Amino acid sequence: MKINTIKTQAYNDQEPGTSGLRKKVPVFQQSHYLENFVQSVFAIADDITGQTMILGGDGRYYNKQAIQIILKMAAANGVAKMIVGQHGLLSTPAASALIRKHQAVGGLILSASHNPGGPNADFGIKFNISNGGPAPTSFTEPVFKFSQTISEYKIVDTDDIDLSSTGQHTMGDMVIDIIDPVDTYAELMAQLFDFNRIRSMFESGFSMRFDAMHAITGPYAIEILENQLGAESGTVMNGKPLEDFGGGHPDPNLVHAHDLVTALSGNSQHDFGAASDGDGDRNMILGKNFFVTPSDSLAVMAANAHLLPGYKNGLSGVARSMPTSAAVDRVADQLGIKCYETPTGWKFFGNLLDASKITLCGEESFGTGSDHVREKDGLWAVLFWLNLIAVKQQSVEQIVKDHWARFGRNYYCRHDYEAINSQIADELMSRLRDSLVSLKGQTFGDYSIENCDDFCYTDPVDNSISENQGIRLLFTDGSRIIYRLSGTGTEGATLRVYIEKYEADVARQNEDTQQALNALITIADTVASIKKLTGRETPDVIT
Repeated sequence: MKINTIKTQAYNDQEPGTSGLRKKVPVFQQSHYLENFVQSVFAIADDITGQTMILGGDGRYYNKQAIQIILKMAAANGVAKMIVGQHGLLSTPAASALIRKHQAVGGLILSASHNPGGPNADFGIKFNISNGGPAPTSFTEPVFKFSQTISEYKIVDTDDIDLSSTGQHTMGDMVIDIIDPVDTYAELMAQLFDFNRIRSMFESGFSMRFDAMHAITGPYAIEILENQLGAESGTVMNGKPLEDFGGGHPDPNLVHAHDLVTALSGNSQHDFGAASDGDGDRNMILGKNFFVTPSDSLAVMAANAHLLPGYKNGLSGVARSMPTSAAVDRVADQLGIKCYETPTGWKFFGNLLDASKITLCGEESFGTGSDHVREKDGLWAVLFWLNLIAVKQQSVEQIVKDHWARFGRNYYCRHDYEAINSQIADELMSRLRDSLVSLKGQTFGDYSIENCDDFCYTDPVDNSISENQGIRLLFTDGSRIIYRLSGTGTEGATLRVYIEKYEADVARQNEDTQQALNALITIADTVASIKKLTGRETPDVIT
């Protein structure tokens, strides 16, 4: 089989973010654009000659074409075996599980996570290393540097591979194994959770709805929830993966999963609701007329993990991203285990997991996970909650309120201002950084700023330092306001503002969240001049 060496010109915009390289589809469709990035990854990865790699994506537009290109380049670059999900489909946590199971050198995951899909929407590609987790900065920075000077790439000249059925193919010396994308993941979930107990709960009349949002988790949820656990047919909503996610926005929050929210509202017949995102790594948990914040979800999981088979021996520790509420910190304190505070980005949990310092971890951006893989895992979180409900025989609302009564409640919300002009967003953050010294000690109504900083993290495993990870205003009563720019979008900048206060008094734990945080929300705007600088009167999304 002929290996072609194709001359190319470098692009200057291929710097991977926290979750790989994300751009609009037309950007990736530029001549040699995808090929340049893939060749840069192959050049920096540990010697891939004779190795196994994993490949798949969330089914969004351009996935199938990209997979064919990557397969031909992998064959040209000496990869011995590529394991690919049928139809090119693999959820991000399933890809992580496959990397670990097959001891692969790594894997390429094609996804832009919770971002919209379609011919003019978003596409993404990231490399996960041999532990199954996202590539760290020590890998992505050399990839970017290589991409800036690349002059050629290798690709074989051959026909496309049929991805529609399972089985083996060859491409030159490389074996291509097309597998069922669900099997390995479903087997892993059955080891962690008590499927018999959950099945019995469904048999007794328990009802739920899972919104797959026409994204990757549809086939996983149908197989596990309906086929294996016996949930009624139709439990999985929007279960067929579509290239444009049915025209929706596959982000499992109260705004974009509105059909699910409606299904669990009013006099709903359903006991439980959940949703996952584009690539299957995020989750939203709902009870009847009750929303569980991701921060509370992580804390409840940590407090009750010992009740479930996969975690019956207890937790080695827990971790949360810095913007995530401190609810899990209080659980860790009572359990006598360490709680680590990391920057946003799942890669920061990888070292802690590999060093067995933590068992559970989570981010406020609807992501939770454990040491079973090296990614956050949406359906895993749903199964965790189902198993917990089956054990406790309580509603979602009662489980959470009992948790608040024991540990206190961290009122918490996130305000997103999306697609802000990047220069304005940078100016806003720069002004905040310049004001940190003068803000310390200032009082706003009943709240006084005890300390403020731009969060810096020193990794306890490899001592690497990550600076400028978010501006924190820390108040004397433990309340917090945090500002950071998100790195997951493809257009403009997203300003995220996190507001939190702690309430120990059970009698004051049932207020509306926005009302309880109203004074701090006003302070957040006053300090950062959000309305003045952005021209936005209200956030685009409140979670």
